[in-house]
Formats: sequence, structure tokens, C-alpha cells
Amino acid sequence: MSESLLGAIRARLETLYSVRLGQFASVGFVGMIVDNLSLFALVELTVLGPVLAKVIAWELAIVVIFVINERWTFSDYGSTDTDAIGRRFLRSNAVRVGGFLVTLSVLTGLVYGLGVWYMAANVVGIGVGFFVNYSLESLYTWRVHHDER
Repeated sequence: MSESLLGAIRARLETLYSVRLGQFASVGFVGMIVDNLSLFALVELTVLGPVLAKVIAWELAIVVIFVINERWTFSDYGSTDTDAIGRRFLRSNAVRVGGFLVTLSVLTGLVYGLGVWYMAANVVGIGVGFFVNYSLESLYTWRVHHDER
């Protein structure tokens, strides 16, 4: 690998593993609460099964997570005009699909493959998907490796 490529990779990793990781994890914890409460309510109070309920709960949590990340975790990055925020929201949903697919796969495998209670399977899936989400959100949604301040 060339020295410039190694330097670029090093700079991105340093940016990813900063104080922002703790903020992102805190916001993710709030999102996990929203996700779990929504999932539980949708499964227990409607006719929805865990997988379809998870899709709905996920999007509710994503909206909450985006708003908090926009105002706190990544408040120093990107323009604050409505169009820019809208584009970041769409990018956030798009990049979180990767983390969501990881989470949903873990939930589905644990529930239907191993008989694990859907709420426990959801927490495990969220934990696994966290790292995918953090990396993609940091590098693609808010582009922390660029100087967009």
C-alpha cells in the first residue's frame, strides 16, 4: 500500500475512535430503548410478529437517533440548512440499512433458529449492528473525515 493510502486509513480510524464514539454509543442506547419498547408493544399489542414489528420499531428508533446525533454527536459537521439536514437524514437511513440487516439477521436467526426470546435476540442484534452503523454513519452520513465544519 502506498504511504498516502495508509495515511488516509489511519486518519479515518483516528476520527472514528474519538470521543464521538462514546456520544454515538449513548445515543444508540436511547435508540435501543425506543426500539425495544416499540418492538415489545408492537408484538404484544398487535398481530405483528417479531420480524415485521422490528422493521417498524427500527424506523422509529432511527428517527430519534438521527435527531439526537444531528444536534449533539455530529453537531460540528455539515451545513445546518434544511436541504442538507434532509440529505443527511436520507443518507442516515440508507447507511443504517447495513446495520439493520445485521440486526435483523441476528434476531431472525436467534428467534427462529435457536428459539431465543425475541427481546433478548433484538438486544444481541443491536449490539452486533452497532459497529456497522457507527462506521457508516461517521464516514458517510456526517463525513467526519472531511473538513465540512
